[in-house]
Amino acid sequence: MRYALYTLIILLVFSTTVKAQDTTWDLRRCVEYAITNNISIKQSDVQAKIAAIQYKQNKLSQYPNANFSTNGAFNSGNNQDPTTYQLITQSYISAGVQLQASANIFNWFSKQNTIMASGWQADAAKATVDKLKNDIVLSVANAYLQILLTREQANIAKLQLELSKAQLDNTRKLVAAGSLPELNAAELEAQVATDTATYINAKGNVDLNILVLKSYMNVDAGEPFNIDSPTAELIPIESLAELQPEDVYKLAIVNLPQERVNELNLKAAKKNTEAAKAAMYPTLAAFGNLNSSYLATKTALYDQSLNGYAPVPGFRVDAGGGTYYPVEQQIVTTGDKVGYIRSNPFATQLSDNFRQSVGLNLSVPIFSGWSLHSSYEQSKLNVKNLQLKNDLDNQNLKQNIYQAYTQAIVALEKFNASKKTVDASQRTFDFSKKRYDVGMIGTFELITNQNNLFRAKLQYVQDQFDYVFKMKVLEYYKGQGLKL
Repeated sequence: MRYALYTLIILLVFSTTVKAQDTTWDLRRCVEYAITNNISIKQSDVQAKIAAIQYKQNKLSQYPNANFSTNGAFNSGNNQDPTTYQLITQSYISAGVQLQASANIFNWFSKQNTIMASGWQADAAKATVDKLKNDIVLSVANAYLQILLTREQANIAKLQLELSKAQLDNTRKLVAAGSLPELNAAELEAQVATDTATYINAKGNVDLNILVLKSYMNVDAGEPFNIDSPTAELIPIESLAELQPEDVYKLAIVNLPQERVNELNLKAAKKNTEAAKAAMYPTLAAFGNLNSSYLATKTALYDQSLNGYAPVPGFRVDAGGGTYYPVEQQIVTTGDKVGYIRSNPFATQLSDNFRQSVGLNLSVPIFSGWSLHSSYEQSKLNVKNLQLKNDLDNQNLKQNIYQAYTQAIVALEKFNASKKTVDASQRTFDFSKKRYDVGMIGTFELITNQNNLFRAKLQYVQDQFDYVFKMKVLEYYKGQGLKL
């Protein structure tokens, strides 16, 4: 029993450790999970699958159609015999089977152009999925960096708060000893309150940015979640020398999925234009039909007796020479029912009534309310619109790359400047702390220098992560993936 208890405890500790490790995510793992689970990516993937199905259906539509049908019915009253096509007045059961087939012979390549267009559209849908994945990777990286930034800000705020509390404790001792006035302690108490509020706000920003990252990854908002906190120096980035805007633009044109989407959509639109033009010309198709029918009838048979002949009023036969003979008809007496006459068996009738037909169908569009010509003209304008969209996207892409490069240079310069500001503020605070300890300056001046150092450190980490993100944006535009 004791060993079982020990085993249970070990398993619980191990599972807790594994769970704790499982809830810690690095940037690479966050990106891979988001690509697999992001809802927008899943929706885009569904649309790509729909486009692929449409492409498959269009490919198969070029082959002949074949349809088999059968029917059965009970008929009564005045009907047409489906086997002899004569009018009959009796109840019967009928059945029929039919096999129809048709095939396009020539349609001015309308079908082939439609197939090629849907193929390009399917490829464009796949490229759209890749584009969305790239966008999500950049969004996840930004959210991840924002968490690291707000954590650093929270850590700085915490150190600021601890420093203010330590100074308050020391000042209270000096006030109690009569070395400093009560005003110094009151000023530090206000500073501690301000620093506490700043720290609480900084921690809240961390939680909010974690929720943003969870939303990109499609992770439940209430699920335990934590990320690694590497220092900004350990985040891999390329040098600016490797990210010259003209070089990045050339790579972007080749590698970015959006460029492939525009190119494929334009190819599809051109093929749709050719298909719309072909629809205005005659089409030739072949058709064939095999069918047979069955009629189930039951006719009563009666005993009949011949009782002589009687002339038919109004009818006579000219025998020539002025001689005429009357036309006579039999006088028949119907007796008892002696049986029934039934129709032939099912298989026999299907064989006897088997019919075949084959032929050609020529369809010539004469007037369709200008719909065919309108579709053709609209398709040409759609091609023109996609060409303009492609040009505009390329123009915006180049402008965005140059802007990103400029922003990266500015971010680097700000980052370097903030380093110097932190160093200078730290030296100023160190000197003021020493002067305060010996009573050469007041609390207000000490707090001012402390707050200046706090703001300098906050600006430093903000500029550092801003520089890292600006570099990641340039990496994104290369279309070769982010260095994680």
